[in-house]
Amino acid sequence: MVDIVRPKKKWTTKRLMTIAGIAALAFLIVGSFYFTSGKSKLNVDLERITISEVTKGPFQESIPQNGTVLPLTTIYLVTPDGGRVEEKYVEDGAILKKGDPILRLSNTDLELNLSQQMTNVSSMLAQTQLSRVNADQNTVSKLNQMADVESLYKEAERIYTLDKRLYAQKVIGLQEYKQAENNYNYYSQKRQLTMQILHQDSLSRTAQENQDKQSYNRAQQTLGILQTKVSGLIIRAPRDGQLTSLDAEIGQSKTAGYSLGQLDVLDGFKVRLSDIDEHYINRVFTGLTGTFTFNDTLYKLKITKVYTQIVASRFQVDMNFVGPVPKGIRKGQTLQITLALSDVRTAVMVPKGGFFQQTGGNWIFKVSDDGKTAYRQDIQLGSMTTDYYEVLSGLKPGDKVITSSYENYGNMQELVLKK
Repeated sequence: MVDIVRPKKKWTTKRLMTIAGIAALAFLIVGSFYFTSGKSKLNVDLERITISEVTKGPFQESIPQNGTVLPLTTIYLVTPDGGRVEEKYVEDGAILKKGDPILRLSNTDLELNLSQQMTNVSSMLAQTQLSRVNADQNTVSKLNQMADVESLYKEAERIYTLDKRLYAQKVIGLQEYKQAENNYNYYSQKRQLTMQILHQDSLSRTAQENQDKQSYNRAQQTLGILQTKVSGLIIRAPRDGQLTSLDAEIGQSKTAGYSLGQLDVLDGFKVRLSDIDEHYINRVFTGLTGTFTFNDTLYKLKITKVYTQIVASRFQVDMNFVGPVPKGIRKGQTLQITLALSDVRTAVMVPKGGFFQQTGGNWIFKVSDDGKTAYRQDIQLGSMTTDYYEVLSGLKPGDKVITSSYENYGNMQELVLKK
């Protein structure tokens, strides 16, 4: 039997299947590389995004704040000594003139103290008058004694002078002369002593009168204080203004220092910003300005007081109007204030938008020159205003960027812009 040699097939089914498998695997690898190493893309409808232009111009760092309109001056009404509310003369919201009565309190202890002090002052006055009468009588008595002594002294002086001359002429003896000399010396000493007693009496009386006067004046001052306290039981308007927040009803007892309400002086308004983040505490100071729009007119404010106490990571400031005050503005009204934190300077700016929430200002989608795509661009932002961020790097004036929200873009590297 003769073997027939058949030519070997080069493209067997098995070989073809192997080649096809290798090709499919290679295509898979190439495709995977293309889609993973290349940019991931997403089609985006132009009508659903906001495209803004990067500009260069005047820039002033500022922050938006809510401000509450308050009276320029507010006076708090307090009970100086407390008491029971007996009568109300006006109601909350009344417009008052200085001195108008608001309400009347009663305080039995205070009124009793006033009565006792009035009695003490009357008694002290009577005692002072009696002491003065006694002092006058004592002074008169001493003056009489001084007159008597003065008379006796002069008589003794006369006799002594005469006897001294007669003794020298040998008309009288030594005994008579010595008697006249002794009488003269005695009344001379007694006169000096009486004069000293009278002088001491004068000094003592003057000191006593000064002491009595001081005691009486102190008693009168105490009486005046008590009278003022009693008269203060009628609470009156300290200035012209509007009564607000009145907290008093007939029959209520109010302790000393209790706040009954407040009087808003209607001579102007201020604006209080009460929700400034503590992050700005070292950058906010008196003299900084702010603006707001009211009835299509721009108005200016200036910080006059900074409250450095921080509560719940917030602090507050008071601002006064610079220039005219808006007509029709009311207490308690809320204003949208733009608070300036720096001087005006020239800067590259990008409008604010929802993109910042997803990127933190580290990158942005920049539109290509042909406007068909947008790709990620690393950027660095600085300060901000109510409408713009300051661009420090990554963009230049004239660039177009997408500033709307990136919430639905995930980790896309490129956006294909479709109409």
